[in-house]
Amino acid sequence: MQAILPFPEISPEIFSVTVFGFELALRWYAMAYIVGIVIGWRLVVAALQRPALWPAETPPATPRQIEDLLTWVILGVIIGGRLGYVFFYQRDYYLDHPGEILAVWQGGMAFHGGLLGVITAAFLFAWKHALPRLSLADAIALGVPPGLLLGRLANFINGELWGRPTDLPWGVAFPGPEAQNCPDVAGICARHPSQLYEAGLEGLLLGVLLIWLVWRSGALRRPGLIAGVFFAGYGLSRFLVEFVRQPDAHFVTAGNPLGLAWHVGGWGLTMGQLLSLPMILAGAWLILKARPVR
Repeated sequence: MQAILPFPEISPEIFSVTVFGFELALRWYAMAYIVGIVIGWRLVVAALQRPALWPAETPPATPRQIEDLLTWVILGVIIGGRLGYVFFYQRDYYLDHPGEILAVWQGGMAFHGGLLGVITAAFLFAWKHALPRLSLADAIALGVPPGLLLGRLANFINGELWGRPTDLPWGVAFPGPEAQNCPDVAGICARHPSQLYEAGLEGLLLGVLLIWLVWRSGALRRPGLIAGVFFAGYGLSRFLVEFVRQPDAHFVTAGNPLGLAWHVGGWGLTMGQLLSLPMILAGAWLILKARPVR
């Protein structure tokens, strides 16, 4: 008999209150964003306060400038993440319902879109303040993994973005009719907890690696190296997890049961894999290009 792990009974809401007839709720997903940003910011500030870590012992920005950059980054995450979801995953739907594009409270954010938003915001901020772009990118990359770790844990608590059906002993019985809709499975459907795979790879493992590179190997003295490791590390992690992650429903058709965004003769890639390939290539290029600056 297959061992199936029950889904933990954790409410997506931490608490809710009613004020003047309106219900206000704090959800784990929102808390993940808030705490992830705070931890990432403190990591970056800690690195900036160690001039010896940087080229010519000169950090790319001051802690005050990083505080100002936070506003730009948050806007980049929200705007880029939403537009990325709209255009990468649900373009046809939102072309028919343009009024819902701004309805972020209904859900729907894409990491790759948020990444493009952050890159754009950071580039404009660096241009405005004449800051070294590669070293600033390294600083931002150092602060991203905590948010990824907490965000994926929040995805798990929300019971969303689950994986494909599995008979492995750590398969989880996610709630809801969509999660339990496994045509080839009799009885309770167990799925890969792909959110936890991503939390472990993109958040914990990648975060520990970046911290070790920064504080133990002098990687920040090679501008672009930390950003390159982050791009390649995230891209490779996401590419691998996509093999067991359930694709978005609108990609799954009778002739395309694996939900591939691009395929020929039954072979192809999911949308997450397609978007991760440029990250892997860009990361490899930055790593090879990085040179020590003294």
